[in-house]
Amino acid sequence: MRDEKIISVIDLIIFYGDDLILDNISFEVIEGEILVILGTSGCGKSTLLRQMVGLSHPWAGKIIIDGNEITSRDEEAFNRTIRKIGILFQSGALIGSMTLAENVALPIIEFTDIPVQSVENLVKMKLSMVGLTGYENHLPSEISGGMKKRAGLARAMALNPKILFLDEPTAGLDPVIAAEIDELILGINRSIGTTMVIVTHELDSIFKVAQRVIMLDSITKGILDEGDPRDLKMNSSEPFVRQFFNRQAGSAKK
Repeated sequence: MRDEKIISVIDLIIFYGDDLILDNISFEVIEGEILVILGTSGCGKSTLLRQMVGLSHPWAGKIIIDGNEITSRDEEAFNRTIRKIGILFQSGALIGSMTLAENVALPIIEFTDIPVQSVENLVKMKLSMVGLTGYENHLPSEISGGMKKRAGLARAMALNPKILFLDEPTAGLDPVIAAEIDELILGINRSIGTTMVIVTHELDSIFKVAQRVIMLDSITKGILDEGDPRDLKMNSSEPFVRQFFNRQAGSAKK
């Protein structure tokens, strides 16, 4: 992993209506790392992810991705950036009327001029990378929840992104399938070096894939702690962080 920042979040303030969600938070993501954003329900994890991929704009602050400030409302800068990222939504967000191959092909057709035959070959390669060879012509309704996550990941990888944003990639999956998704995430990171930003509260996944975590705090609206989850489990100065990683009862952050 290279010690170069690829994402900078600077003094970010986020409101949802009149409610303050996150207050003046700053952090960086290093190129090639797997960063997990975690915290209790309602702390702003998914809201922060939406800001980082440009689906929403913050009240104040900056988000810089690979040299482009996406919070500047500069459409050209945003369009340059969107081609460098892939997004796996919690539901998979596959289009139900389209086959898996058509879902994966969609961003390739939208953003490139690759010939049709090459698109077909590229789609097969992406589906193969996530273990879905032979399922090209299946509809999302014809496959399991774990396979939908895999197909969503294949689509997120369609444009060979430098950065993948994953929202609860193992939510709702049984432990065996969740472990397979974790292995897939690690394999992509190790083989290609893709930077990953993951929102999850699943402890097994956090300890398996995270190289660093940021824990958001619903009370202070800031970052409660950050670091290697294995170190925070034993050595965090914040009692709640230790309780979280050790599955211990205590006064909950609400």
